[in-house]
Amino acid sequence: MPGRTYPRKVFAMAEITATMVKELREKSGAPMMDCKKALTEANGNIEEAMIVLRKRGMASAAKKATRTTSEGVVTSYIHAGGKIGVLLEVNCESDFVARTAEFQTLVHDIAMHIAAVDPRYVRKEDVTAADMEREKDIYLAQAMASGKPANIAEKMVAGKMGKFYEEVCLLEQPFIKEQSITITQLIATVIGKLGENISVRRFARFKVGESTETVAVAKTQAVAEEKAE
Repeated sequence: MPGRTYPRKVFAMAEITATMVKELREKSGAPMMDCKKALTEANGNIEEAMIVLRKRGMASAAKKATRTTSEGVVTSYIHAGGKIGVLLEVNCESDFVARTAEFQTLVHDIAMHIAAVDPRYVRKEDVTAADMEREKDIYLAQAMASGKPANIAEKMVAGKMGKFYEEVCLLEQPFIKEQSITITQLIATVIGKLGENISVRRFARFKVGESTETVAVAKTQAVAEEKAE
């Protein structure tokens, strides 16, 4: 008996219009062709296309992460009627990129974020051993006090440490102007657009009336400077 044949399902692809490409371009700042490719991959869904572009930006950033960043700018940001001030250095590979509007906007946005959120470190790798151990001890004591077994308590500590890094490390924090992405992802997006590695080197934050200021330097840079002395 001959086998039965079944009609093949046909999935219609969304038509990618110039209006859709323009909208994604305005939201993401990515090149037009990249926007069109992302929309095609996302079958016309703008939000999914944004995710596609961000993933590509992260992949591009990872490839460029080892490149030397010896150019860049130092900027200042004054907020809240002169009550909070930030000095920030962000590096890139060339003076040409440092002078682009995209790079300048990125630096301004990061400085504004620092003023508003007050991170203590640049990256989670920069957190001191003392701070790390103190937090782990607190979280472990809390988990054990709740009666959790040791293996569950350790998992709870790992989860809370992730939240701790998000609270104190600039690159781990959700961007204040767009909470769906982190500062790392924000930087990766600009790396994808400009084609150069970009890194936050250091920042300082001052607030009127506070006896101490926040000063943070990326550990890899700090180690290099110590060796050079």
